[in-house]
Amino acid sequence: MMEPAGAMGVAAVKQYVERHKLKGQTFVSITCGANMNFDRLRFVAERAEVGEHREAVFAVTIPEERGSFRRFCELVGPRAVTEFNYRISDAGLAHVFVGVAVANREETDKLARSFRRHGFETLDLTDDELAKQHVRHMVGGRSELAQDERLYRFIFPERPGALMRFLSSMHPGWNISLFHYRNQGADYGRILVGIQVPRADKKAFREFLETLAYPCEDETDNPVYRMFLR
Repeated sequence: MMEPAGAMGVAAVKQYVERHKLKGQTFVSITCGANMNFDRLRFVAERAEVGEHREAVFAVTIPEERGSFRRFCELVGPRAVTEFNYRISDAGLAHVFVGVAVANREETDKLARSFRRHGFETLDLTDDELAKQHVRHMVGGRSELAQDERLYRFIFPERPGALMRFLSSMHPGWNISLFHYRNQGADYGRILVGIQVPRADKKAFREFLETLAYPCEDETDNPVYRMFLR
């Protein structure tokens, strides 16, 4: 397995080929390995997706109203969502940090235009170092607007439609106040969701969880949640 410095030769060849629009030629690069651990490998893997234009990263502003999240997910379509971070913070607007699997840079631009055309203000963060290195890990915090919030960890099957099934099954009177997801490359996804459920809907919420049949864990009383997110 190549270390980051050992991969620089390959990166240089790829850049040279792209810049000069070359085809049908053979290039040789000397590579080396050994200076690698799992933490560094995770960093390299995440940056490689963005560097190869296989992942687009956006900051999207959507109306803070019921149904907006679902409408936005419908625009993403069949594309794989690689990351989604959101925390309720404003009564009128919601800012979400989202990563989407794409085929190339052109698809990134097309997706951004689609979001804007449907009324979602969009900032392309794919080449933003601050966003990629720091902000993606810092979205969240406490919110005075998160009343009657229930916090749950879910395990979703990693397949198209799993998120839409979750959103479609929810009672229209409930509001998602927190959402965190990051694709880990497994055949299932781990998702943290905050849902504002009135006390009177306790029974209906339990029935929703049973009907959904996704493995879940109630984290509402977790001290970490109360310390950093409540």
